Amino acid sequence: MKIVSDKTADLQRRSEKAKAMGGPERLEAQKKAGKLTARERLDLLLDEDSFQELDLLRQTRAKEFGLADKDLPADGVVTGMGRIHGRNVCVYSQDFTVMGGSLGLAHAEKICKIMDLALESGVPVIGLCDSGGARIQEGVDALGGYAEIFYRNVQASGAIPQISAILGPCAGGAVYSPAITDFVFMVKDTSHMFITGPEVIRAATGEETDFDTLGGVEAHSERSGVCHFVANSEPDCFRQIQELLEFLPQNYAEPVKPRVTADDPNRESAALDRIAHQDAKRPYAAHEVIRELADERSFFEVHAGFARNIVIGFIRLGGKSVGVVANNPAHLSGALDIAASEKAARFVRCCDAFNIPLLTLVDVPGYWPGVEQEHGGIIRKGAKLLYAYCQATVPKVTVVLKKAYGGAYDVMSSKHVRGDLNFAWPCAEIAVMGPQGAVSILFAREIRRAAKPEERRKELVDDYTKQFANPYLAAQRGYIDEVIEARKTRGKIVNAFRFLRGKKAAKSPKKHGNIPL
Repeated sequence: MKIVSDKTADLQRRSEKAKAMGGPERLEAQKKAGKLTARERLDLLLDEDSFQELDLLRQTRAKEFGLADKDLPADGVVTGMGRIHGRNVCVYSQDFTVMGGSLGLAHAEKICKIMDLALESGVPVIGLCDSGGARIQEGVDALGGYAEIFYRNVQASGAIPQISAILGPCAGGAVYSPAITDFVFMVKDTSHMFITGPEVIRAATGEETDFDTLGGVEAHSERSGVCHFVANSEPDCFRQIQELLEFLPQNYAEPVKPRVTADDPNRESAALDRIAHQDAKRPYAAHEVIRELADERSFFEVHAGFARNIVIGFIRLGGKSVGVVANNPAHLSGALDIAASEKAARFVRCCDAFNIPLLTLVDVPGYWPGVEQEHGGIIRKGAKLLYAYCQATVPKVTVVLKKAYGGAYDVMSSKHVRGDLNFAWPCAEIAVMGPQGAVSILFAREIRRAAKPEERRKELVDDYTKQFANPYLAAQRGYIDEVIEARKTRGKIVNAFRFLRGKKAAKSPKKHGNIPL
C-alpha cells in the first residue's frame, strides 16, 4: 500500500501547479497559434522519459507593478537535463503561456544554471525560444539577466555545441543569445526574430512592415543569414536538431561518434566523370558532387537558402563526420561575395572549434564584381574566409574540380594557406584569371593589329588554355599533391582523411588573433 504523507501531498500539489503552465485558456491560445507547449516540445525533442527537470518551483522575487499578486509557474521557462539518441544534453524551453515567456531575473538564472551545468559537464545545450523579450516589470534585473546569458554563450562558444530553436516571437534582447549560438532553427509561419518590432519601426522611421517581412523565416534564412535551418513544423524542427547532433561531438575535447557504413570507400562515380567532361561554361549544382562523395550519398546541408553560391554542410566519409565547403556554379557561377564569404567562414571556424575535418570543393571564378560589393566591404568581409582557413588546424583536404582563379584560388583552402592534401581533376583550371580575360590583357595590342582579330584571339585563348589553364603547372610546383581522375575522388579523399586522423597542430603562444570582423 502506497502511503502519501501530508508533506508529500504538498509537494505533489506544488509540482502539479507549476507544471500546469499558464492555465487552460492560455494553453488553448498557444494551440490556436499553431504552437506546442513548452513541455510538449521537450517530450518530442528528448528520448522518452529522459527529462529531469531542475528549478521547477523557482519564481521571481520581484514585487513591483503587480508581480506580487501574480502566479508565474516555473517563472516562464522549463529547464533541465535529458538525452537525445542516448546522448546527454541540457535544455531550456520558454513558456509563452506565462507572461509571454518574458525574461525576468529568476527566468534568466534558471537558464544560466543549465548553461553552467552544460559547460562543466561537457554536453550540448539546446534552447527552445518563445519569448516576447525582457520582462518590463523587472527593469534592469531583466536586462542584467540577459547579459548573464550572453556572457555564458560566449564562454561556451567553441567548447560545447549550442543550438537555438526559434519557436515563436524572439524580440529585443532575446535575439542576441541565439545569434551567438552555433546553429539557429526557425519554423515556417510561427517563428519571428527582430530587435525592434513593426510598430517601433513605424514610429521611429516611418517604414511600414509586418512581422513576416521584418523577421520571418524567409527574411532570416535567405537575406540576413541569421537562420541556418528552416522547418515545416515543430516536430520537423526537433527531428532536424536530432540529425544535426549526429554530426557534432559532445564537446571540443571528444570526437564525433562514428557511424558504421556499408558504402565502399573506393566507390567510383560515373556522375563525377560526366561533370568533369561537360563544358566548363555549363553550370551544375555543387550538391551533385557532394552526394557522390558522401557515405550513402547523404548530405546534411546548413544555411541552404542563404548565399547559395557557396554550399556548406555535413557528410560522412568512411563513417566519420566531415564538414564540406563547396563553390556552387549553379548560382553566381560559384563566385565569392560578401554573404558567401561570411557564411563559409563561420562554418569553417565552427568545424575547427569542434575538431571536425574539412573538405573543400573548389570551382570558383573569383570574387563577384560590383560597386555594391566593394562599398559593402568585400575586402574586409571577404577576408574572413581567408582568415578562417588560415587559422583552422583540423585536417583539411581540398579538391579543385574546375575553375580556381585569382585570389579566390588562394582563399579556398589552397596549399599556401595550409591545406594538408590538395587534389585536382584533370579538367581543373588554376590561373590568375580565365583565358579570355588574360588574353585580353596580355595580347591586347597584338589582337588589335591582327588581320583577323577574332581568329587571332581564339588562337591565343586556345594557346593560353593549353599552357596555363590546367592543373599541371600547380602540380609541378607542389601546390597540387595529385591530379586525380574524377570518378576516383571518393576513394582519394577517404584515404586522405584516414591518414590525417592523427594530425596534431602546435598551439600559438599569443592570446588570440584579430579577425577582420
